[in-house]
Amino acid sequence: MSRLYGPQHRELQDQFQSRALADRIEMIGMKTEITDMEKAFVESRDMFFLSSVDDRGRPTVSYKGGVPGFVKVLDGQRLAFPSYDGNGMYLSMGNIAGNGEVGLLFIDFEKPFRLRVQGRAALSREPKDLALFKEADFAVIVTVSELWMNCPRYVHRYQKMQTSRYAPQETSETPFCEWKRIDGLQDVLRPHELEVVEKVGQISIEDWMGKVLTGDDKV
Repeated sequence: MSRLYGPQHRELQDQFQSRALADRIEMIGMKTEITDMEKAFVESRDMFFLSSVDDRGRPTVSYKGGVPGFVKVLDGQRLAFPSYDGNGMYLSMGNIAGNGEVGLLFIDFEKPFRLRVQGRAALSREPKDLALFKEADFAVIVTVSELWMNCPRYVHRYQKMQTSRYAPQETSETPFCEWKRIDGLQDVLRPHELEVVEKVGQISIEDWMGKVLTGDDKV
């Protein structure tokens, strides 16, 4: 029995005469345990894409970024990543709290190479888990069910220009989020954020959007 394919996949595979190929790919490429090769690749990445499912069954995809090593392989079945301070919506984390099924896509755009991971995630605020990551609101622990390398055929080659200054690093202080200085947001910020804005000053939304549109690295 396949771990990847259901009736709808089989119907399309049969329509395009690719069932045998799909089965061979699953047999050769799909794993249920993280090996040293996947561990090295995952822990070398500074970003990945996370898919989760909301309370209405709708998929959500989000970008997660940090410095290399911000995703940690705990053992052959589990990996962990941090949930950093964001826009306060908690879309991905709220989805995981209600439905732990997730997909993760790791890509190296220079080689190129990509790895897909399916698993079940849980949120943790246990001190031992939070201690794995600087400035994390949550540690997300993913128990992996399947993982496999994807063909890089359509992955465009890109080179990284620089690391986001907002990615928490052990050796430096993380800057305050620039968009939280926007004047129209001051009545909904949290007390500790208001304290910072009082020191550094407010900006208009026009100023902030101007920085976004011109690629200012301080946004």
